[in-house]
Amino acid sequence: MMKIDLKEYLRSPCSASSLPYWKSKQIQIPSDILVVHDKDYKADIFQDYKDERYFRLYNDLSSIDSIERNKDVCVEYVSEKTINDLVDTINISYDYLKVTKEQILLLQKTPVYDSRFWILLKEKHSNDYVGSGIADFDTSIGELIIEWIEVAPVHRRKGYGTLIVNFLLNEAKGIVKFATVSGKVDDQNMPERLYRKCGFVGNDIWHILHRCS
Repeated sequence: MMKIDLKEYLRSPCSASSLPYWKSKQIQIPSDILVVHDKDYKADIFQDYKDERYFRLYNDLSSIDSIERNKDVCVEYVSEKTINDLVDTINISYDYLKVTKEQILLLQKTPVYDSRFWILLKEKHSNDYVGSGIADFDTSIGELIIEWIEVAPVHRRKGYGTLIVNFLLNEAKGIVKFATVSGKVDDQNMPERLYRKCGFVGNDIWHILHRCS
Protein backbone atom coordinates (compact mmCIF):
# COMPACT_ATOMS: atom_id res chain seq x y z
CA MET A 1 0.00 0.00 0.00
CA MET A 2 1.05 3.57 -0.56
CA LYS A 3 2.50 5.33 2.48
CA ILE A 4 1.37 8.94 2.59
CA ASP A 5 2.18 11.19 5.51
CA LEU A 6 -1.07 12.82 6.68
CA LYS A 7 0.52 16.16 7.57
CA GLU A 8 2.19 16.31 4.16
CA TYR A 9 -1.08 15.40 2.47
CA LEU A 10 -3.07 18.08 4.28
CA ARG A 11 -0.40 20.65 3.47
CA SER A 12 -0.57 19.94 -0.27
CA PRO A 13 -2.95 17.09 -1.21
CA CYS A 14 -2.44 17.19 -4.95
CA SER A 15 1.35 17.11 -4.87
CA ALA A 16 1.59 14.63 -1.99
CA SER A 17 -0.41 11.86 -3.63
CA SER A 18 -1.90 10.87 -6.96
CA LEU A 19 -4.88 9.47 -5.04
CA PRO A 20 -7.22 10.78 -2.34
CA TYR A 21 -5.85 10.05 1.13
CA TRP A 22 -8.46 7.40 2.03
CA LYS A 23 -7.84 5.51 -1.18
CA SER A 24 -4.05 5.70 -0.91
CA LYS A 25 -4.26 3.70 2.33
CA GLN A 26 -6.07 0.84 0.59
CA ILE A 27 -4.60 0.62 -2.90
CA GLN A 28 -1.74 -1.75 -3.70
CA ILE A 29 0.01 -0.55 -6.86
CA PRO A 30 0.79 -3.47 -9.22
CA SER A 31 4.47 -4.18 -9.81
CA ASP A 32 4.23 -3.32 -13.51
CA ILE A 33 2.91 0.19 -12.83
CA LEU A 34 4.82 3.24 -11.65
CA VAL A 35 3.26 6.44 -10.35
CA VAL A 36 5.47 9.50 -10.80
CA HIS A 37 4.86 13.20 -10.18
CA ASP A 38 5.68 15.44 -13.11
CA LYS A 39 8.57 17.07 -11.23
CA ASP A 40 10.30 13.68 -11.13
CA TYR A 41 9.36 12.53 -14.62
CA LYS A 42 11.91 12.28 -17.44
CA ALA A 43 10.76 10.70 -20.67
CA ASP A 44 14.12 9.14 -21.53
CA ILE A 45 14.16 7.24 -18.22
CA PHE A 46 10.72 5.73 -18.75
CA GLN A 47 10.95 4.72 -22.41
CA ASP A 48 9.74 1.19 -21.62
CA TYR A 49 6.46 2.47 -20.19
CA LYS A 50 3.18 3.69 -21.63
CA ASP A 51 2.46 7.07 -20.08
CA GLU A 52 -1.01 8.27 -19.01
CA ARG A 53 -1.08 11.76 -17.52
CA TYR A 54 -3.57 12.83 -14.87
CA PHE A 55 -4.16 16.30 -13.45
CA ARG A 56 -5.07 16.77 -9.79
CA LEU A 57 -6.70 20.01 -8.65
CA TYR A 58 -7.65 21.64 -5.35
CA ASN A 59 -10.49 23.87 -4.16
CA ASP A 60 -10.61 25.47 -0.70
CA LEU A 61 -14.31 26.34 -1.18
CA SER A 62 -13.66 29.97 -0.25
CA SER A 63 -15.30 31.22 -3.42
CA ILE A 64 -18.10 29.16 -4.97
CA ASP A 65 -20.51 30.37 -7.62
CA SER A 66 -24.10 30.28 -6.45
CA ILE A 67 -26.58 28.00 -8.19
CA GLU A 68 -29.05 29.93 -10.29
CA ARG A 69 -32.50 28.54 -10.97
CA ASN A 70 -32.54 26.82 -14.35
CA LYS A 71 -35.79 26.67 -16.32
CA ASP A 72 -34.70 23.61 -18.28
CA VAL A 73 -33.30 21.22 -15.65
CA CYS A 74 -33.56 20.33 -11.98
CA VAL A 75 -31.34 18.40 -9.56
CA GLU A 76 -32.47 15.19 -7.85
CA TYR A 77 -30.64 13.11 -5.26
CA VAL A 78 -29.96 9.55 -6.37
CA SER A 79 -32.32 7.09 -4.70
CA GLU A 80 -32.83 3.34 -4.81
CA LYS A 81 -35.45 3.92 -7.50
CA THR A 82 -33.11 5.97 -9.72
CA ILE A 83 -29.87 3.98 -9.39
CA ASN A 84 -30.49 2.42 -12.82
CA ASP A 85 -30.91 5.91 -14.27
CA LEU A 86 -27.55 6.86 -12.80
CA VAL A 87 -25.91 3.83 -14.39
CA ASP A 88 -27.51 4.64 -17.75
CA THR A 89 -26.40 8.27 -17.54
CA ILE A 90 -22.81 7.26 -16.83
CA ASN A 91 -22.73 4.72 -19.65
CA ILE A 92 -24.20 7.00 -22.27
CA SER A 93 -21.62 9.66 -21.40
CA TYR A 94 -18.53 7.58 -22.26
CA ASP A 95 -17.34 5.78 -25.37
CA TYR A 96 -14.50 4.01 -23.56
CA LEU A 97 -16.11 3.11 -20.23
CA LYS A 98 -19.12 1.08 -19.14
CA VAL A 99 -20.26 0.35 -15.58
CA THR A 100 -22.78 -2.03 -14.09
CA LYS A 101 -25.34 -1.44 -11.38
CA GLU A 102 -23.39 -3.78 -9.13
CA GLN A 103 -20.22 -1.72 -9.55
CA ILE A 104 -22.01 1.51 -8.67
CA LEU A 105 -23.72 -0.06 -5.65
CA LEU A 106 -20.30 -1.14 -4.36
CA LEU A 107 -19.32 2.53 -4.20
CA GLN A 108 -22.08 3.02 -1.65
CA LYS A 109 -20.37 0.55 0.65
CA THR A 110 -17.13 2.51 0.91
CA PRO A 111 -16.36 4.59 4.04
CA VAL A 112 -16.54 7.79 1.99
CA TYR A 113 -20.05 7.33 0.58
CA ASP A 114 -22.43 10.20 1.35
CA SER A 115 -25.86 10.33 -0.28
CA ARG A 116 -25.82 14.15 -0.22
CA PHE A 117 -23.21 14.09 -2.97
CA TRP A 118 -24.91 11.68 -5.39
CA ILE A 119 -27.09 13.63 -7.80
CA LEU A 120 -28.91 13.38 -11.13
CA LEU A 121 -29.76 16.21 -13.49
CA LYS A 122 -33.23 15.91 -15.03
CA GLU A 123 -34.58 17.77 -18.04
CA LYS A 124 -37.94 19.21 -17.01
CA HIS A 125 -39.93 19.03 -20.21
CA SER A 126 -38.93 15.44 -21.09
CA ASN A 127 -38.25 14.01 -17.61
CA ASP A 128 -35.06 12.51 -19.06
CA TYR A 129 -31.89 12.37 -16.99
CA VAL A 130 -29.21 14.31 -18.85
CA GLY A 131 -26.34 14.36 -16.36
CA SER A 132 -25.08 13.15 -13.00
CA GLY A 133 -22.49 13.73 -10.33
CA ILE A 134 -20.89 11.66 -7.60
CA ALA A 135 -18.52 12.90 -4.91
CA ASP A 136 -16.98 11.11 -1.94
CA PHE A 137 -16.60 12.65 1.52
CA ASP A 138 -13.71 11.60 3.74
CA THR A 139 -14.97 12.73 7.13
CA SER A 140 -11.67 11.88 8.83
CA ILE A 141 -9.91 14.81 7.16
CA GLY A 142 -12.80 16.81 5.69
CA GLU A 143 -12.02 16.12 2.03
CA LEU A 144 -14.64 16.16 -0.70
CA ILE A 145 -13.49 14.12 -3.70
CA ILE A 146 -15.22 14.79 -7.00
CA GLU A 147 -15.30 11.39 -8.71
CA TRP A 148 -17.92 11.22 -11.47
CA ILE A 149 -19.28 14.15 -13.46
CA GLU A 150 -21.25 13.25 -16.58
CA VAL A 151 -23.38 15.02 -19.15
CA ALA A 152 -25.00 13.08 -21.99
CA PRO A 153 -23.30 13.98 -25.30
CA VAL A 154 -26.41 15.53 -26.87
CA HIS A 155 -26.80 17.86 -23.88
CA ARG A 156 -23.27 19.20 -23.69
CA ARG A 157 -22.27 22.84 -24.17
CA LYS A 158 -25.30 23.97 -22.15
CA GLY A 159 -23.50 24.64 -18.88
CA TYR A 160 -24.81 21.48 -17.24
CA GLY A 161 -21.38 20.22 -16.18
CA THR A 162 -20.68 23.49 -14.41
CA LEU A 163 -24.10 23.34 -12.76
CA ILE A 164 -23.45 19.82 -11.42
CA VAL A 165 -20.01 20.65 -10.01
CA ASN A 166 -21.18 23.92 -8.45
CA PHE A 167 -24.18 22.18 -6.90
CA LEU A 168 -21.91 19.65 -5.21
CA LEU A 169 -19.57 22.38 -3.97
CA ASN A 170 -22.46 24.43 -2.59
CA GLU A 171 -23.82 21.32 -0.92
CA ALA A 172 -20.41 20.76 0.69
CA LYS A 173 -19.76 24.30 1.88
CA GLY A 174 -19.68 24.47 5.66
CA ILE A 175 -19.39 20.68 5.84
CA VAL A 176 -16.04 19.90 4.19
CA LYS A 177 -12.65 21.59 4.52
CA PHE A 178 -11.45 21.25 0.94
CA ALA A 179 -12.21 19.48 -2.33
CA THR A 180 -10.03 17.66 -4.83
CA VAL A 181 -10.56 16.27 -8.30
CA SER A 182 -8.48 14.42 -10.87
CA GLY A 183 -8.84 13.41 -14.50
CA LYS A 184 -7.01 12.58 -17.69
CA VAL A 185 -4.96 15.46 -19.07
CA ASP A 186 -5.48 14.28 -22.64
CA ASP A 187 -9.21 13.55 -22.41
CA GLN A 188 -10.88 14.92 -25.55
CA ASN A 189 -13.71 16.35 -23.42
CA MET A 190 -11.19 18.54 -21.55
CA PRO A 191 -12.58 18.04 -18.02
CA GLU A 192 -9.77 20.11 -16.52
CA ARG A 193 -11.24 23.21 -18.11
CA LEU A 194 -14.59 22.53 -16.44
CA TYR A 195 -13.08 22.17 -12.98
CA ARG A 196 -10.95 25.28 -13.29
CA LYS A 197 -14.06 27.18 -14.29
CA CYS A 198 -15.58 26.00 -10.99
CA GLY A 199 -12.69 27.34 -8.90
CA PHE A 200 -10.28 24.41 -8.77
CA VAL A 201 -6.62 25.37 -8.96
CA GLY A 202 -3.17 23.80 -9.14
CA ASN A 203 -0.58 22.49 -11.56
CA ASP A 204 0.06 18.96 -10.34
CA ILE A 205 0.40 16.29 -13.01
CA TRP A 206 0.85 12.61 -12.22
CA HIS A 207 2.20 10.06 -14.69
CA ILE A 208 0.69 6.57 -14.48
CA LEU A 209 3.29 4.42 -16.21
CA HIS A 210 2.41 0.94 -17.46
CA ARG A 211 5.36 -1.26 -18.40
CA CYS A 212 5.19 -2.23 -22.07
CA SER A 213 5.15 -5.96 -22.72
